[in-house]
Amino acid sequence: MSRLLIPVFLLAFIATGVSAQDARYPSSPQDDNTHYGWADVLRVDPVYGVARVETPRQECYDQPVVHREQSSGSTAGTILGAVVGGVLGNTVGKGNGRTAATVVGAVAGGAVGNNVSRGDDRVYQGTETRCRDVSSVSEQRRIAGYDVEYRYRGEVYVSRLNYDPGERLRVRVSVAPAD
Repeated sequence: MSRLLIPVFLLAFIATGVSAQDARYPSSPQDDNTHYGWADVLRVDPVYGVARVETPRQECYDQPVVHREQSSGSTAGTILGAVVGGVLGNTVGKGNGRTAATVVGAVAGGAVGNNVSRGDDRVYQGTETRCRDVSSVSEQRRIAGYDVEYRYRGEVYVSRLNYDPGERLRVRVSVAPAD
């Protein structure tokens, strides 16, 4: 009796697997003339398309520039100029005029002393790195789909699919009157 049970369980297991496989592709309740089967794949040819790809990048370059640096003058030059200007202003005039000349001489002497202590502005050349955003466009060949040749019940068919089906292809078979 146990010898009989093993083939029965094996047959039930296989039938359940086939039934479960068909459950992924249920027949439409409105279309009783449709069923599913397996076709052998004879050939798969990739179909290529061209895609334009824009790639942003940054382009940098060194640009020559001229730098001008002004020296700010020294405090010692300003003070020395103010003292000399004040002494010279003090020698001019009498009374309140002498006081005014001393003040004017000190201010003018301070300004002259500051300018003298500055010396010449420093000028030097250098480079600065400048960058800009640019895009490069390239064309790339990509797989757009697959032309699949397959045989179902002795007849050969060709379909374009968006995937490579492998060695076997699940097909939906629909039967309708020709008239």
